[in-house]
Amino acid sequence: MYVDGLQYIYPSRAVFQQMRLGSLSAVHITVGYHEDFLGVVDNLQTWNHWFEECGDLIAKATSCEDILVANAAGKTAILFGLQNPLAIGADLARVELLSQLGIRFCQLTYNQQSLLGSGCFEAYDNGLTVFGREVVDEMNRVGMIVDLSHAGHKTAMDVVGYSKRPTAVTHANPGVWHSVPRNIHDDLLKALSDTGGMVGFSLYPHHLKSGSDCSLPEFSQMVAEMVEIYGNKMFGIGSDLCQDQPDSVVNWMRNGHWRKTPAPPVVFPDCPVWFRDNRDFSNLADGLKAAGLPAEHVAGVLGDNWVAFWQRGFDPS
Repeated sequence: MYVDGLQYIYPSRAVFQQMRLGSLSAVHITVGYHEDFLGVVDNLQTWNHWFEECGDLIAKATSCEDILVANAAGKTAILFGLQNPLAIGADLARVELLSQLGIRFCQLTYNQQSLLGSGCFEAYDNGLTVFGREVVDEMNRVGMIVDLSHAGHKTAMDVVGYSKRPTAVTHANPGVWHSVPRNIHDDLLKALSDTGGMVGFSLYPHHLKSGSDCSLPEFSQMVAEMVEIYGNKMFGIGSDLCQDQPDSVVNWMRNGHWRKTPAPPVVFPDCPVWFRDNRDFSNLADGLKAAGLPAEHVAGVLGDNWVAFWQRGFDPS
């Protein structure tokens, strides 16, 4: 199974056809960055259109059983998540409601401070808040995966220690390999390993050593080293693929609705040549095999580990 732990593609029939050509079993799609609750609902309505128009290629999934049913029908399963808790606002009841709408993942922060914790670009990380603990409890109860991507280090460590269920970093790489604020420290990797958590290796160039010029052997060797240190079961792919999104979107990601003076304009970086879209998952398989990973471990990293983790995490407590 090929499973991607996070993408933010611009949806189109062409992209969904590439998912099928790449034999993607399931993809976690972001449907909320800076949107409030109604903004997320609007995005879900848009996706309902795509499920209707491209129902021969994709199917909505909220469980691992849904993934298997979709795959048996020759379709890629689409799961939904939020990269920002703004849709929850200050209303704890929204967690269950979002779960009922099909949201299966939620980050506690997106780079900046939220009501739940501190983001990785804050100067001071005050950790998991009182409201944050309530939200984590509720996410644990309804079977929503707590995603620590973009969280500050102390906040992430607090959550791993507090959560009654294993947590995930859906898209990041080890900071020891490439030291940027979005990548994660060794002690967080160890804490996730000790608690049954998951990490999705990111293919977004800013998270890669050498950026867009990162080579497949370089990336694959890093994966092999992490598997050797922490074991095979805790790793997957979270590509952070933003295919076909215009540069205005990455500027919106950085600025949201909260900056009076926008940050200097940026553009999406070029993808590495060995992973430009969903048809390139087979390149990852080849690279991991060449790095010396046995077939069982390659299968785990490319999909089986995510499915096993989701099987446990999606069930309500």
